[in-house]
Amino acid sequence: MELEMVFLYLSAALAVGIPALATGWAQSRIGPAAAAALAEKPELTVTVVLLIAIPETLAILGFVIAVLILMQGGA
Repeated sequence: MELEMVFLYLSAALAVGIPALATGWAQSRIGPAAAAALAEKPELTVTVVLLIAIPETLAILGFVIAVLILMQGGA
């Protein structure tokens, strides 16, 4: 039973951690390109905000999956 709980918590941590790392990596690539694009064309502000926000959904979905994993294990 103890080992099962360890794997449960480990899988929930990985469900949050891996997407968070991927989000950080994606935003590190998008940020400088977005700043350069805004320097040349300020009218691209809405597009830049969307491009920055899209990877954040990955981290949010990872959090939702982690909650679902923990709820499944508690039942």
